Amino acid sequence: MAQPREKAPHRQPPKAVSMVAALPAPRFAFGWAALVYAVGTLSLGYPALVGKFLLNQNSDQYKAGYAFREFAATTLKTTGHFPLWDPYLFGGMPYVAAMHGDIFYPTFLLRMIMPTDVAMTWGFIIHIFLSGLFTYGFLRALGYSFYGALVGGIAYMMSGQIASYVSPGHDGKLFVSALFPLALWMLYLGFRKGKAWSWGAFALIIGLCVLSPHPQLLQYTLLAAGAYSLFLAFATLDGVKLPRDVSIKRLGVALLSVVVGLAIGAVQYLPVREYVAWSPRAGGFGDYSTATSYAWPPDELLNAYLPQFSGMLNNYSGPNVIHLHSDYVGVVVLILAGAAFIGLRDDPRRKHILFWSVMLLVTLLWSLGGATPFYRIPYEIIPGTKYFRAPATIFFVGTLAIALLAATGTERFVQLRVSRKYLIGWTIGGLVIALLASVGVLSSIAESFADERLLDRVAANRSDLILGAWRSLAFVLLVLGLWFALTRGKISSKAAALALVALTAVDLWTVERVYWMFMPPGKVIYASDPIIETVKAQPQPARVFAIQLRDVPDRDVFLTGDGLMTHRIRQIRGYHGNELGRYDDLIGEHSGLTQFVNPNVMQLTNTQYLLTNVAAVPFLGNTTLVKGPVRNASGDTVYLHRLNAEHPYSWVTPVAVKAPDDQVLGTILNPRFDLTRAALFDTSANVAVAQGVQSLPPPLTIKTAVRHYEPGKVQIDLSAPAPQGSSLVVSENYYPGWIAAVDGKPARIGRADYTMIGVELPAGARTIELNFTSPTYEKGKAITWVAIVLGFLMLGAGVWRDRRRLA
Repeated sequence: MAQPREKAPHRQPPKAVSMVAALPAPRFAFGWAALVYAVGTLSLGYPALVGKFLLNQNSDQYKAGYAFREFAATTLKTTGHFPLWDPYLFGGMPYVAAMHGDIFYPTFLLRMIMPTDVAMTWGFIIHIFLSGLFTYGFLRALGYSFYGALVGGIAYMMSGQIASYVSPGHDGKLFVSALFPLALWMLYLGFRKGKAWSWGAFALIIGLCVLSPHPQLLQYTLLAAGAYSLFLAFATLDGVKLPRDVSIKRLGVALLSVVVGLAIGAVQYLPVREYVAWSPRAGGFGDYSTATSYAWPPDELLNAYLPQFSGMLNNYSGPNVIHLHSDYVGVVVLILAGAAFIGLRDDPRRKHILFWSVMLLVTLLWSLGGATPFYRIPYEIIPGTKYFRAPATIFFVGTLAIALLAATGTERFVQLRVSRKYLIGWTIGGLVIALLASVGVLSSIAESFADERLLDRVAANRSDLILGAWRSLAFVLLVLGLWFALTRGKISSKAAALALVALTAVDLWTVERVYWMFMPPGKVIYASDPIIETVKAQPQPARVFAIQLRDVPDRDVFLTGDGLMTHRIRQIRGYHGNELGRYDDLIGEHSGLTQFVNPNVMQLTNTQYLLTNVAAVPFLGNTTLVKGPVRNASGDTVYLHRLNAEHPYSWVTPVAVKAPDDQVLGTILNPRFDLTRAALFDTSANVAVAQGVQSLPPPLTIKTAVRHYEPGKVQIDLSAPAPQGSSLVVSENYYPGWIAAVDGKPARIGRADYTMIGVELPAGARTIELNFTSPTYEKGKAITWVAIVLGFLMLGAGVWRDRRRLA
């Protein structure tokens, strides 16, 4: 009779890998984590070590950021103060109020001790590193193991959302994204650990976010921090529920910290707040579709797993037309994040995981913009949202949520709580995607969603899509292989944890490295040439109309960017995006070339030169070729043409009148109107004007000459005494803060000819001095200093209180 077969004993996981407690953190854990993040960052940014500039031709830093920062750094070094007026772009604009990047953020200190291009490069690199380190610290504070937190930090800092900020040159976004986990860390310590010093630290962090300056990501940070604060205050965590009075008190302190933090940013925020009504975004974007532009298209969600689906960089074919960043979350990160929900019920951090899962869902829906009805909620009820577009930028919050889930999943993996079925499911899914890519199905799907102007990119991307799908599958198989090795005792739990760290980093590196592009140093790519030297040699201020009329393979930063600003040459246009809206109306910035070449527009804007890459410009009429052909630093062959018409920086009119804006704009755009015969002030200008004018007197013979010109300070001499009732019109945008003195005495000033400076001249006037001041900036600076001191006092008092409590 056959003996009954004995059941095989249930295979228990090795004791060494059964619990997280078996994987203690190494000595100097924080230092080891910092070393890992430094290596990860330098694996992307190592060309900086030999002086390369972290830049590419599509980067905002290449087109404008370098010029902004080089101007400010030079001004600060030579004068000891920050510039207040930028005269080089779009007729001039306030430097602080119109926002020219990280004016007051601590990265400006780097530009005081090293060349601007080097400082900008290391500003990016340092913040990528900090984003990982701060995420690690936050996760460790929540109770995650060393290896789980280590993976979480990598998942955040090397994700497409964070690491690819360098490609479009969005340093402000990176600064806020790097500070975000640090802010959450301080909130956790304050609410749940009762650390009084954390509130001062939190206030200083919010202040830095304001000074970044990126108001959109600041808004998202405040919203996420507010939601997290409520969660920490009222949720039962680790079996502990804070007494209600303690919760309310700590919420009050958190709110006070936010107020102090916002006050720290007053030096930047108050001028910006004043400027909003003058900017192109006054009143917000015109419609919902504009506000939801540059969202994350739902069909491109697959990019989180397969970044080549809609094409990377120049192969992008989606509806956003340009896509300079990466949506890649990471194959290994996605697998680990999904594993966070295995055994969730028994996890002591269950509520934390659920909270951040909800945050992930909310930020994902927000990122989709108008693709779902959800975005109508924040659009209608959250202040400031109508001034922003690109709702997908909120996903740095979702990325941090994914990093937390990945940290959880790492611990599940090392504990052998991740099932074979789960990983086999990922393998089957990855194989299906690879096969669909190989037979052309994914290309067909991508083509169906592509912008019709970019269909050729779909075909060009086909081979990359196939290789990318198999690459993603390879990392799925590597995770599966690691799991088998661990379950069969082939490797230790520590080796498995280290392997997960390495796999996570390598997976993300293989994609994000292509977004880290470098160029030669700034002194090379913005080098001068004979045309630039010719313009700089002119004794009187003159503007250049720079325009690209012939397509070239590489961007010409002098024709389509702010390269001329680096040589202190004033342009009729430029690259900014937050110039004075009224000036845009004058030059027809959004209505084509016709208004640019209006002779009155050319005269009003002091335009004396045309810089372009063609030898003949018949559409401008009477011009003379001054210099060219010249090969500039962008590699383009350019020509300098002089307009054979007198377009001085300023002129004296015999009469001044007031009229509504629409009438003024219509009049000055009429080529038959002689600008020198009358200054047309706006109706609110505090200047004396002629009454009952039936006909305009003839132009005066008085000539003007600029004796001294620097940003925000101009001295003008008249060739003869000004007659009674005359006015000076200056080709510089008017903005509150300009003050005038005539022959050393204060003079009345106002907005003339729709957007320019107009000065009332008393009889006999011979010299005029204009200075740009900003009382709002001075007020904001005072508030900032007080708030900084208050923030540090809160920090110091908190440290003292915590020590007394422990004594």
